Amino acid sequence: MEFVKKNALGILICLVIAVPAWLLGQRFEVVGGPVFAILIGMVIALFWKDQKSAKSGITYTSKKVLQLAVVLLGFGMNLSSVLQVGGQSLPIIVSTIATSLIVAFALYKALHMDSNISTLIGVGSSICGGSAIAATAPVIGADDEEIAQAISVIFLFNVIAALIFPTLGGVLGLSNEGFGLFAGTAVNDTSSVTAAAAAWDGMHPGANTLDTAAIVKMTRTLAIIPITLVLALLRTRREGKQGGAQVDIKKIFPWFVLLFLLASIITTVLPIPAAAVSFLKNASKFFIVMAMAAIGLNTDIVKLVKTGGKPIFMGFCCWVAIAGVSLLVQHLLGIW
Repeated sequence: MEFVKKNALGILICLVIAVPAWLLGQRFEVVGGPVFAILIGMVIALFWKDQKSAKSGITYTSKKVLQLAVVLLGFGMNLSSVLQVGGQSLPIIVSTIATSLIVAFALYKALHMDSNISTLIGVGSSICGGSAIAATAPVIGADDEEIAQAISVIFLFNVIAALIFPTLGGVLGLSNEGFGLFAGTAVNDTSSVTAAAAAWDGMHPGANTLDTAAIVKMTRTLAIIPITLVLALLRTRREGKQGGAQVDIKKIFPWFVLLFLLASIITTVLPIPAAAVSFLKNASKFFIVMAMAAIGLNTDIVKLVKTGGKPIFMGFCCWVAIAGVSLLVQHLLGIW
């Protein structure tokens, strides 16, 4: 009862925002529900200054519900399918992830940017947009405004990619398989990958790039596991040096990521009905929308706009570098 009294109002408000955001995301897939939720939350926060009564529930949603969403995301990951189809894309995935992280780190140093925002943009650009940011944020101790900044940057280039990549692929003469690999490795968020692949299929009757792009995207998502573990170790080492004492890794370790892996294994080895898997995947997506609503409510949109120049530039550089490396590695492998 104490938990309900403390958190019910904030959770309910996030739920109320999430429902229309989810529906809008279904209608406009190139944008997606999480972006609508975070925008609605930020607009409401402009006028609702006294959030004291709902603060605890909003914070709970932005932290714990977000982690629950990452865990449930694992139920959409059939590892056998990922390894079978996604294996071909592994050199491209490794190359693009490495490129994005190197570019983000170089710009972080050169532009003297905030380390958390730089990490979130680098990881979000290279792995899987909002899901990667959701998994990484609690590990590095990012606050809601930093998450909102990174999500906004990733969203901007997701939309651009979904709109121009099908045409770009046609101009470059990519095959159906080549574009599936390109979309799956060079577009960040699942909804934008789907939108880009669907647009390509519409332009090329008989093509089936959507399945290829989706599986390549799922393969990228698995990179959440090693990335978050490495970041947890780096944070432990850094805070230990700053504090002069060893930091307890158990307090920073992303246990929810291990549950994500466990969920993936369960989906792979057990005969779970397709309807149940679909429900859990949709639940994961909806909880991410709820968490983004909470993050929007905790974000100052005016401050976000004023400080957005460097993060946008970093996002642009990561986006261009990933797209270029994806095409280059395909060419070297003889796929394109």
